Amino acid sequence: MDEELNTTYVTLDGYIEVNKYRYVYFCIIFTLYIIIICSNSTIVYVIWIHKNLHEPMYIFIAALLLNCLLYSTTIYPKLLIDFLSEKQVITYSACLFQFFMFYTLGSSEFFLLAAMAYDRYVAICKPLEYPTIMNKTTVSIFLVVSWLIPAFHVAVQAIGRIFCNNSFYRLQCVPSVVISIYGVVMLINIALLPMLFILFSYIRILRISYNCCRETRRKALKTCLPHLLVLINFSCFFFFDIIIVRLESDLSNTLRLTLTFQSILFHPLLNPIIYGLKMNEIFKHIKILLSTLLTTRR
Repeated sequence: MDEELNTTYVTLDGYIEVNKYRYVYFCIIFTLYIIIICSNSTIVYVIWIHKNLHEPMYIFIAALLLNCLLYSTTIYPKLLIDFLSEKQVITYSACLFQFFMFYTLGSSEFFLLAAMAYDRYVAICKPLEYPTIMNKTTVSIFLVVSWLIPAFHVAVQAIGRIFCNNSFYRLQCVPSVVISIYGVVMLINIALLPMLFILFSYIRILRISYNCCRETRRKALKTCLPHLLVLINFSCFFFFDIIIVRLESDLSNTLRLTLTFQSILFHPLLNPIIYGLKMNEIFKHIKILLSTLLTTRR
């Protein structure tokens, strides 16, 4: 069985029907990919070059947007190649690598959002202790943990072949108690627990802010709103991905394609829009950067 799988070619999820519009689709997807790269990398660059943005909150934002860049690069190049190919195929090893990167990067977003929630909690609820608690060491630990824990969970699935997902399911999955148990454990560790921590942190922030003056409540809401919007958007993406995986055979092609594009398009595009427009310091530096570029061209 193992030797068979190592030489098997499998079709990608959301099979792309080759027709006369494929070059139009290619141009649209390529344009969107360029927009995703430019929008996310611009904010990462702005945070990197301005020292006043070298604070935990902005560092976590940069990490989140870098995550979006890597996530999109895992998907879009292969998707673009498929639009120009007569037959959409992928080797088993390449599919396994894409599986690992897709779920590692996707799962790490929950941990990065949890780190942001904790950062906001300390900043608003314990402002005097903030410099001591959120130092460089703490931020570094949060970043490492945010990528290592999801990578470990997904690697166990990939190396141990304890996975059951779309193309993999059709190749080698059979009903298994081990697969079910590990899937539940993984879902709890990389999604449910970070989400509960995020909700707990923001509830604490809202409770403490409610007892403060109106100006403090306004600042707290303004600071936390972008993170909450990203959390809601990403939670919808995660929920839709589970629907695609578990109910694939029961979904129409149109609905499955719609849900798939929600996960690979809206999330990487909305994040830079939310942070670029809602975070005043980032928006200010972006305007200065764009103004400088336009002046230089003239």
